[in-house]
Amino acid sequence: MSEAPAGAARGARSAGAGTTGAPKPLRRAVSGRLLYVFILGDVLGAGVYALVGEMAGEVGGAVWLPLLVALGLALLTAGSYAELVTKYPRAGGAAVFAERAFQRPVVSFLVGFSMLAAGVTSAAGLSLAFAGDYFTTFIDLPTTLVAIVFLALVAALNARGIRESLRANVIMTVVEVSGLVLIVVLAGIILGRGDGDLGRTVEFAGDNPAIAVLAASLLAFYSFVGFETSANLAEHVKDVRRTYPRALFASLVTAGVVYVAVGLASTAAVDPGRLADSTGPLLEVVNEADVVPERVFAVIALIAVANGALLTMIMASRLTYGMAKQRLLPPVLARVLPGRQTPWVAIIVTTLVAMGLIFTGDLGDLAETVVLLLLVVFISTNLAVLVLRRDDVEAPHFRVATVVPVLGVLSCVLLLTQQEASTWLRAGILLGAGAVLHLVTRRSSQAGPELADVVEDGEGGDSPRVPGMIDR
Repeated sequence: MSEAPAGAARGARSAGAGTTGAPKPLRRAVSGRLLYVFILGDVLGAGVYALVGEMAGEVGGAVWLPLLVALGLALLTAGSYAELVTKYPRAGGAAVFAERAFQRPVVSFLVGFSMLAAGVTSAAGLSLAFAGDYFTTFIDLPTTLVAIVFLALVAALNARGIRESLRANVIMTVVEVSGLVLIVVLAGIILGRGDGDLGRTVEFAGDNPAIAVLAASLLAFYSFVGFETSANLAEHVKDVRRTYPRALFASLVTAGVVYVAVGLASTAAVDPGRLADSTGPLLEVVNEADVVPERVFAVIALIAVANGALLTMIMASRLTYGMAKQRLLPPVLARVLPGRQTPWVAIIVTTLVAMGLIFTGDLGDLAETVVLLLLVVFISTNLAVLVLRRDDVEAPHFRVATVVPVLGVLSCVLLLTQQEASTWLRAGILLGAGAVLHLVTRRSSQAGPELADVVEDGEGGDSPRVPGMIDR
């Protein structure tokens, strides 16, 4: 990985530098440290709280290994993001990279809508995680009912305003990280008093460890996604070409260390079969340690899951709003709530879709669907790096070795081959519905009212210029 040489002025113009009539640049107020914290908070999320059991069911006691594999796969695609963000620091994200590289609107729409569909599906899965064993520690109610009410409450907070939502996120991120550290400490206590079995961490389920690890890596990959949304902060970051790669890779490695530690701790402390049978697997570690009341940790886990769902629905609703504002989706989705200036129609529609997805599968099924949809995005981004190598830009930027995006594409294809038919069907229906809405919007755009009549287009709203935040 190295700095790319400076190129011609032509590339600078293609990157958007010095373009007459270009939008006013955003304030560069995000330091490298703040960016690191943002990405780490976006990656270190609710997925590991709920999916350790699912992974244990696939791989056995060696849960740490698929987490390590997933980290390596995530770093490959992160290398491509590092190059594109530093090469085009005013670009928005994967959809913009796709538009620049392939110059086909249908491709950029597919990439953007895949991110949108992934967000809504992730929220559905997190609502089921919220309604599982962590919630039933307090009261036993039907899972589906709790999941639906939970999504409705998330929508209400989302509609109240992004400032309130992000303030809540800061507190919840601190809580969820402390919960993961607590699990490692409790496992140490269990092992220290002679209980548990460290040997379980190298035991595999099934007859073929390689297949088991690959299957579990598909789920583990879900816990690392979220880093890609940091591309949307490119115009806010100070000295983006220097700080972005450092913050991106450092945050992913930090998350990987925490996840591997949690994987080792959970299976060393508790039998993998017991973890696999629980929808609140880390709660089993708490119960085994018998040091912290299970209700205390259940609250931490519920906050972590709620934080993930909140950030995901913020992203989904703002991305829906942005695509509607650009007439890629029906303009009605760009309507804003007076006073609060939040995209209320987009919030309602994305929430209803998430509620519907609850009935299509369990947490593992929905997590795999999220991964499939994001793999489409990651393949596009890795290919975009290779295509845009011929586009020289004036300023020096981070340049990843050519083999990295190639391996990134191959790794994404490998994970796609592990997806079940039901997962492809669920993702296909979501993308098909998006394609239909897009075609209907395009055909009616000339006959419909101007967008300015539908949504107030000003700088006073709370929606970010380039939306996108997914927390796992």
